[in-house]
Amino acid sequence: MPELPEVESVRRTLAPAMVGRRIDAVELRRPDLRAPFPKGFARRLAGQTVVALTRRAKYLLASLSSGDTLLMHLGMSGAFRVIGTAGRGPGEAAAGSDPHDHVLFHLDSGATVVFNDPRRFGVMDLLTPGELEEHPSVGGLGPEPLSDEFDDTALARACAGKRTSLKAALLDQRVVAGLGNIYVVEALHLAGLAPHRRASTIATPGGAPRDAASRLTAAIKQVLGKAIDRQTAANDRSDRFRVYDREGQRCLRRGCSGIIRRRTQAGRSSFYCPVCQR
Repeated sequence: MPELPEVESVRRTLAPAMVGRRIDAVELRRPDLRAPFPKGFARRLAGQTVVALTRRAKYLLASLSSGDTLLMHLGMSGAFRVIGTAGRGPGEAAAGSDPHDHVLFHLDSGATVVFNDPRRFGVMDLLTPGELEEHPSVGGLGPEPLSDEFDDTALARACAGKRTSLKAALLDQRVVAGLGNIYVVEALHLAGLAPHRRASTIATPGGAPRDAASRLTAAIKQVLGKAIDRQTAANDRSDRFRVYDREGQRCLRRGCSGIIRRRTQAGRSSFYCPVCQR
């Protein structure tokens, strides 16, 4: 499933094509994705201008001139492509040519934004301002990990008194929004903290940040930032991870002799170095 860096890369790709453009028509090739499209979905979108395209956790939010917000989630296999105004480039599929092209946004520029989703776990919803604030997917989210709001103080406060593992706390979307399994284990390795360590240990009894909270906050921002840059540069090398999916291999931390281990936490694989992660 796409994680935050992949979703942010999609946002950066779509924004130049969509922001400031009017949606002339929406073509639905089926009545649903993971759930049925809202009543009047295509009709309500037609004629609206995309004012902004932002991201909240792993959701894309297109703010419309009507005041409504188009909420989109890629699911497990969803992907967008933009068919430009100057015709298709070499190897570029025509809009709607793939049987998994389920939603087509026809823009006033002549471009078409196509949503393709073979497994149909994606989500599209159209929300009024009041509905957006209370939507179960985004209403209770914690701070964005790349925002100024997310710092060692905020993380320590959220983890203070928690008896759960540090990894489980970071995957709790109320603690920090948008982090997934891969980048949590990567950040924990960079910070030198074990995924099974108790979350409360990064804070004092009063909820102030310890050094571990500062290291972890910085590591999360660094890992996500590099991953977004890598996605933007279309550089998807298999050696991009420090620990994820590297069970049995040498730790990449300079001077560390550890061998990466894997353990299961809440049904998910955690990869870590038993030597340098404490």
